Amino acid sequence: MKVKYLHPVWSEFPLEQATPGSAGIDLRACMDEPSVDIPPGGRHAFGAGLAIEICEPGLAGFVFSRSGLGAKHGLTVAQGVGVIDPDYRGEIVVWLLNTSETHKTVARGERIAQLVVMPFRQALITAVDELGETCRGGGGFGHTGTV
Repeated sequence: MKVKYLHPVWSEFPLEQATPGSAGIDLRACMDEPSVDIPPGGRHAFGAGLAIEICEPGLAGFVFSRSGLGAKHGLTVAQGVGVIDPDYRGEIVVWLLNTSETHKTVARGERIAQLVVMPFRQALITAVDELGETCRGGGGFGHTGTV
């Protein structure tokens, strides 16, 4: 994967996995101000200060919440998972959502999300008049029960 650094935060911190066994690469809040406050229920877009080129066909980048930041502090990736298409060359932007009941402060350079490079398959789309039958059929949300 090729990386183009777009913000000076990356001259202060290395872009790397936190441990040798980490699946994700930590993304940081790349901003010029010292910190940003996110109110309860609020969202904020943070530039990650880098753009990438995934060189291997069939791979894409996926931006996930950092588990500790989400579970302990209530700051999660706003759309659930961000998808970085392999042909996208712009800056990665991470939208954080404050799911807690208190104001949260994100400091400049703080680790805010993780980028995981994973395989994907493009669907072959075929228009049809009928779909195949299953035991579930058209049953909607909750159709299969809870236990």
